[in-house]
Amino acid sequence: MGVKVYKPTSPGRRRSSVNDYAELTDGKKRPEKSLTQRLCRHGGRNHHGKITARHRGGGARKLYRIIDFKRRKDGVAGEVAAIEYDPNRSCHIALVKYADGEKAYILAPAGLTAGDSVESGVGVEPKVGNAMPLKNIPVGMDIHNIELNIGQGGKLARSAGSSCRLLAREGDWATLVMPSGEMRQVRVECRATIGQVGNLDHQNLRIGKAGRSRHMGRRPHVRGTAKNPVAHPLGGGEGRSGGGRHPCSPTGKLAKGGRTRSPNKVSNRRILRRRKSRRYGQLSLPKK
Repeated sequence: MGVKVYKPTSPGRRRSSVNDYAELTDGKKRPEKSLTQRLCRHGGRNHHGKITARHRGGGARKLYRIIDFKRRKDGVAGEVAAIEYDPNRSCHIALVKYADGEKAYILAPAGLTAGDSVESGVGVEPKVGNAMPLKNIPVGMDIHNIELNIGQGGKLARSAGSSCRLLAREGDWATLVMPSGEMRQVRVECRATIGQVGNLDHQNLRIGKAGRSRHMGRRPHVRGTAKNPVAHPLGGGEGRSGGGRHPCSPTGKLAKGGRTRSPNKVSNRRILRRRKSRRYGQLSLPKK
């Protein structure tokens, strides 16, 4: 992948950059019809019509591509027919045609091209694009699309350029180093895909203008200190002010410092090192 920068013909064009889509297969413009479905958008509103997620709405119309996150088609080799663009995620996707005629979309790892062969199962070769349980993956390899629970489908390391490192295996648990630096344990029967997710330069793109944000379905975000006191707790005051209190939402809920993870989730107990404590190298043993 590469980043393309145009001549500064306008203020928005001067500060923006786009993807050159060099990894995509030429001539493949439309997605596989059998693997798409209509994407229903709600503009951040719940079933009562109340806005629960602000600054969302509008955007370009798009179809959802059904991705095979489970990779449970064992013993059947598949050929990568094309690398395609997916508007619903930051990485590209690969259209795989299996020997029995079935088709599926998978996340396209870096280095996978049209014509390559991919497989899934226990005894497959650990090469880029192949999926297998963690107990069959050599220690030290980069992996992505990792399951948290057996048979659930990949949940970890699915965005563009992300990957986890298989650090060690001990008994029924495999130790992974996450992209954030967090160290956690996952069952060795959980599946993962070899390689790093493609579209590595996605983080280097610059939106450049407000219109591109609107195309993505993002509406304007106005600072609370710029509003009137009737519209936001941080509003009002003579001239520019700091708000006079800790950052909060329009309803007064504090925005920083609160915990966002449920303490009752089983997956939290398998975290050996939190991402916030990686500077100090602190290890915490999981609870029995």
